[in-house]
Amino acid sequence: MAAKTLARGMGSYFKECEHSPSRWAKCPHPYKVRYRDVDGSQAEESGFATQDEAINRLTTVYKAKKAAPRQDAKAERIAKYGHMQLREYTTEWKDGQQHLAPASLSHLDSLLQHHIFPALGSRKMSSFDHKVVDGFIRTMERNGVGLATQSNAYDKLKSILLDAHRLGLFDDNPLAGVKPPQYDPKRAVIPSPEQLQALRVAGDDTLTLLVDLMSGCGMHNGEAFAGDVHRITEQVNQTTKTYGRLKHRKPTDYRDVPLPARIRETIEWHADKHGTVDGYLLRQLMPGSIDKAAKILDVGVAS
Repeated sequence: MAAKTLARGMGSYFKECEHSPSRWAKCPHPYKVRYRDVDGSQAEESGFATQDEAINRLTTVYKAKKAAPRQDAKAERIAKYGHMQLREYTTEWKDGQQHLAPASLSHLDSLLQHHIFPALGSRKMSSFDHKVVDGFIRTMERNGVGLATQSNAYDKLKSILLDAHRLGLFDDNPLAGVKPPQYDPKRAVIPSPEQLQALRVAGDDTLTLLVDLMSGCGMHNGEAFAGDVHRITEQVNQTTKTYGRLKHRKPTDYRDVPLPARIRETIEWHADKHGTVDGYLLRQLMPGSIDKAAKILDVGVAS
């Protein structure tokens, strides 16, 4: 009995009749297919009227066998992670967030502990869908959570659920159709020359130096605390109170800034009056100075 074999692993098709393969297209006998199933056992099927039907069946079986390992792996992931509570899953997810700076990790922990976990921490991962996420946003609204915090909490939950979605825990994206919190940040406050002068005398000497560094050299607040006056090589991490690389830069990167004569005079005045600590001018800003500065600029102080 003659048979025609397809590509390796796809099986073969044939006819159990007296006709040669060259006449199969015209003879009335049905085609049969032979292949090995997922566990390696040989199987046969019959009743295919045309060659195309026989080949299509072999192709379908072949694709199913190829997909079986992926389906098995997906099933294992669902079995492992699907029954996890969000709190437990997030602990493992956080281990992969090594790119986050200490301040970002601290902010993440605060959002998890104060907003995400109280509402969703005990929920099983397999139970998340768009209605659950919508409900989380509405809960924050009812609790009077500020829009900025709502937006940040939603973004963190989104990152966690997208990670789970990539693992195959959800057939449908649980964020599809969800309307995120609409955070519209207030306008930035650019101090006027009069406000800058008021800021210089509003608080302690540290605030005076910071105002001059930030306004005269274009430094960020963390850089003003830690930077070299000509070449800024590091900044203060406000969470850990330690020195570190500049934000969004490599540890060896730096930033050059202009140094007006007036700013040099302020630096020298502060160094003569207060000295330095390990070569650094500034260590901390008194809370009272922050409040006075906020009042002059008519802005709130974050708690």
